[in-house]
Amino acid sequence: MSQSLLRALDLLDELAAGPASLEQLASRATVHKTTIMRLLHDLEEKRFVVRDDEQRYRLGRKLFELSSLALEQRGLRAVAHPHLVRLNEATGHTVHLAAFEGPDVTYIEKLESRHPVRMYSRIGLTAALHAAAVAKVLLADLPHERRASIAAGIDYTRFTDRTITEPSTLLAELDRVAAQGWALDASEHEEFVHCIAAPIHDASGRVVAAASCSVPVVLLDPAGLLGLLPDLVACTDAISDDLGWVRSGSRAG
Repeated sequence: MSQSLLRALDLLDELAAGPASLEQLASRATVHKTTIMRLLHDLEEKRFVVRDDEQRYRLGRKLFELSSLALEQRGLRAVAHPHLVRLNEATGHTVHLAAFEGPDVTYIEKLESRHPVRMYSRIGLTAALHAAAVAKVLLADLPHERRASIAAGIDYTRFTDRTITEPSTLLAELDRVAAQGWALDASEHEEFVHCIAAPIHDASGRVVAAASCSVPVVLLDPAGLLGLLPDLVACTDAISDDLGWVRSGSRAG
């Protein structure tokens, strides 16, 4: 391995311990200050490091992007599966995992309820963006401009009397979901089923998936459905932890 590459990696290791100035980094190095400055310049250009207002260097977003991709390559389904199994066993209800695939929200995992009633959904089907709780969770994490653009382009099929049918109502719902940290499908897609969903974060903090519990209304009333939220959030937080998410502060909800 080249000396320049080794020195650059050593600098990243040092910055992993905390921000440092050029002088601080140079004082600990075995090479001239100008060499350290050149390496930092190259790392900064490639976004591996960034300078703050006090001219201290810290790790940059490129490292977080790469670490996130490395974790995603472990396979979201594989990471999530044991946690989803535990949630399914604890609640007895249908559990879904969904994520964006292009412009669509797609179900990528499903664990069936132990009750005889079965959901229409299956792995590979897409979720209605204006009705499904998992879709609301994923949309709510997008920038406001992107939310508005998607909301404007949805075909607002009315599935039930409770289905959202206009962009302004959906955007208000997404604001609510973003604030509380979870979403409901209050029989908006199927009259006899309601659903609650929560986000799964990757190492960057981005919402990369959503998990949900879907329950026939004959088995749980709305209060009973909300009662599943602690188990659901414990599940999604555990998956997020395995994906490298570091929480900052407490979560609402």
